[in-house]
Amino acid sequence: MKQRSDEELYRLMRKGNQEAFAQLYARRAPALRRYALHTSGSPTVAEEVAHDVFLQLMSPNSRYDEAKGSLESFLYGIARNLVRVVRRQGPVEEAVDRAFEHDILGDLINSEAAASLHQMLRELPESYRDVVILCDLEERSYEDVARLIGRPVGTVRSRLHRGRALLSAKLKRLNSPVEVFSK
Repeated sequence: MKQRSDEELYRLMRKGNQEAFAQLYARRAPALRRYALHTSGSPTVAEEVAHDVFLQLMSPNSRYDEAKGSLESFLYGIARNLVRVVRRQGPVEEAVDRAFEHDILGDLINSEAAASLHQMLRELPESYRDVVILCDLEERSYEDVARLIGRPVGTVRSRLHRGRALLSAKLKRLNSPVEVFSK
């Protein structure tokens, strides 16, 4: 049986198909949660963002337009905006290492150097941070990230290069032994 696209699932969901919603949520929520976790540093915020993205998608006022781009890009845009709102409200109290207790990165995050790296990552300007998170932590291709953020591949490459350089400079100032992401 052929797997339905996000857009097909969305259209079915809008017609009231609960199974389509469940499939779409299962497919996209984990990555949105990780993205929100990396950008906010809070597992609570990450859960809320993933949940709120789908609440907005289900809303009768949902502004998704298939002609303007992929549903996945639209979902990441909502998540990015929700995290921005949370960040404007002030620092999040939760520690990053708690956020990754059951994640593959758990062992890495428990080290002080890695926790410092994640803090520095959250301090990067948003345009660089998003690209570094999506390319290096989420291991997405340049083309995929370009599609998600609505920018040319060249912009993704230059932002990734600049973001890595900023992280590297911060790490050097701290005389940290952590290697910055490299490809």
